[in-house]
Formats: sequence, structure tokens, C-alpha cells
Amino acid sequence: MPVKVFMEALSPTMEEGRVVKWHRHAGDSVRAGETLAEIETDKAIMELVARADGVLTNVSAAEGTTVPVGREIAAIAVPGEEPGSPSSPPPSPPAPSLPVDRAAAPSEAVRSPAPAPERSPQPLSTEAPPGARARVRASPLARRIAQEAGVDLKVVSGSGPGGRVVRRDLDKAREAPLSPPPPSRPVTLGAGALPATPAPLAPEGGYEDVPLTQMRKVIVQRLAASLGPIPHFFLTVEVDMERAMEARAALNARRTPEDRVSVNDIVLKATAAALTRHRACNAWFVGDHIRYWRDVHLGMAVAVEDGLITPVIRHADRKSLAEIGNEAKALAERARARRLQPAEYTGATFSVSNLGMFDIDQFGAVINPPEAGILAVGSVLAKPAVVDGQVVPRQRLRTTLSCDHRVIDGASGAAFLKTLKEMLENPLAML
Repeated sequence: MPVKVFMEALSPTMEEGRVVKWHRHAGDSVRAGETLAEIETDKAIMELVARADGVLTNVSAAEGTTVPVGREIAAIAVPGEEPGSPSSPPPSPPAPSLPVDRAAAPSEAVRSPAPAPERSPQPLSTEAPPGARARVRASPLARRIAQEAGVDLKVVSGSGPGGRVVRRDLDKAREAPLSPPPPSRPVTLGAGALPATPAPLAPEGGYEDVPLTQMRKVIVQRLAASLGPIPHFFLTVEVDMERAMEARAALNARRTPEDRVSVNDIVLKATAAALTRHRACNAWFVGDHIRYWRDVHLGMAVAVEDGLITPVIRHADRKSLAEIGNEAKALAERARARRLQPAEYTGATFSVSNLGMFDIDQFGAVINPPEAGILAVGSVLAKPAVVDGQVVPRQRLRTTLSCDHRVIDGASGAAFLKTLKEMLENPLAML
């Protein structure tokens, strides 16, 4: 029997993928493990590989097409059968491997069982229909959103693999009207009544509508799941960076241009060290409990084309400044090339976002759930400061800690920033 080729879940949060390029086309011979196509996920461009030897046939997804996870996009006719003959369901595509840290996180990988037919969303109601399923199949993200919105998943039709309810089903269900709108009828205006305001006219000039990329779609979803439900508060501290900048200059004097230490490397090292002393900031909010991490897996925000991704430096608290710098550079390069593997951008326990290279003095970053905090880093600027009663120019840096108030209290966040400030102002003690 032909082996079906499905759109597989190639990243932990992937619900659909866009076919970037087919490496093999209908009629081509393929071997198991050979790359069939490049798929754009929500985080990177991944390879979809063949699961059997044979001839590729029934290619149904053209390049540039976005397809839900679990849908069939081609088939492989195994030796000894005619291409295009009836096929039977193959074993479900494998779920992506996750780092151990993420195994129990709310954003688990979406596994891909046999695909189910598309179903139209149903209006939300307070009562489940007769014969509703006793246990609803739903992604962890959909369950969390439904719980926060008070939605009964039993009344939502799932369009994911095997009828699984995914985020887009909740979005469609919320958009569906609860009852048909009443028929329109003419309205007689009384004396002094104002007519209805006409719809605004579109401004003159040309424009271009650009569809959302897979990464931008996930950014939209993540921001909606963060800034709305998570009670943010922000703490800002200004750090004297004179000694840190002197130490950096001394270190770089003996290094090649490729191996030089950046301000971001120093901030990452100090952040990892400070987190070991303040476990409230190195934590996740996981529904009905808080998970405090013993190790520091530090996420660092990297701007890429049309989006943002956060590679993870694992066990950053155990690594030297040089190791952190080298790993940060390598991860950033792979991120910009869209070649990160899922294990390289999942499982962060805390994140750092640095916009100092863009001359940003201060900003507040949005928390990346389930993490409880993120540090926003601005530029190192020469500013007037009072030293020994004299106003002198000093290198200053502003950092802002965004806190999830469900996990981090004001005093806990302030204590973390105090430790971070002490380490940056006395870099020899940190190193």
C-alpha cells in the first residue's frame, strides 16, 4: 500500500506549516530519510523527510501553501505497486523530540495522529450537545485558553489531527454568532435625531496586503496569551557600567575580533549568576502550581526577518563568560538563518531581550509564558552622575525586569535586580 506523507509537527508549538520548497516531485524515486520538502514552521525552516522507499506521487500541496498539521500532502508508492493506487492509513507521523526541561510544560509538542476531516466551527453555548465526548482531545494551549475564557471544549469541534481541538478552533468558535442577527428594517428618525455614521472611506494611495508568516502568526498568539492574561509589572534600575566596560576592554585587548566579549555577553553571564540566588525569578507559572528550576536555561531574544525567536543557552549558570559568548553568537547565527532545531529554542527558564544596539535607552519586554520574567536591556550611555560629591560622566545602563505578579512579588523582583546591579558594577567578583 502507498505510504501517506503528512504535514508533520516539526516544532513543539506547530499547528500548521507552509511548504517552502519541494526537493522531490511527483514521479521521482525517493528513499527513506531523504528530504522531500522544506517546511516553514512557526520558528524555523525544517526538513520533511520520506518515511519509506518508493516513488513520490499525489503531491497535493503546492509551494507556498499553508497546511494544517496531520493533513496528507503526498504519498509514496512502494516498490511493486502502481502509483496512485488506494492507500491505507500509515503509522502516525512522529512527534518532534523535546528537551527534558519542556516535557511537562503547557506548550508541549502537538503530536500528529491520523488526520481528521475539516469541520466547521460551532457557536459557543452553555450546554454540551447530546452525545458529547466524555473526554475532549485538545492541545495544551487550547485547554489553557479555554480554561481562562470559561469555554466548554465539549461544544467546540476540533479541526486538528484526530479531531483535536486547537487554538484556531477556539478563535473561530468565538467569532461565530450565538444567534442569527435580526432582520434589518427601516428606522424612522425623530426630530433632532442624527443619522447613522457612515463607514469611513479608505484613504487614497496604494498599499500592499502581505499574509502573515508562520512565525508572525505565532507571535500574535503568544502576545495575546501573555500581555492579556499575565499580570505584568515592571521594575527598572540604572547600573554604573564603568568597571564592566574597563574589564571588557582589557579582555578584548587579547582576543581576536571574532572572539571579543560584548556587553550582551556580560549581561547574560551576570543574569545567569543572579538567577541562582533568586529562584522566584527562575520559575514557570504552570496552571495550578509554580515550577522553580534548579538550573538556569537562559533565553536570549534574537531579531530575525519578520519576527523574533529566543534561542536558549542551557545551563548558563555553569558556563564561563567565554562559553556564553561563543554559544550566543552561534545560536544567533543559526536563528537568523532559520536553522535552529526545536531543542535550541524551547525550555528557557528566564529570558533576556537586548535592544541596546538600536540606541534604545529603556523599554519593557513582554513575558514569554510559561516563564515568570524577562529582562529588557538598553544602551550603555555616557551620562552625568554624582561621584564623591562631583558630577562626572559615567557609563550607565538601564535594565527593566518584567514580572509575572502571580509568581514574582515586588520585593522578590527588586532583590534580583539589586544582585544583578552589584554583579555588573563589580565584574571581577562575578567572573
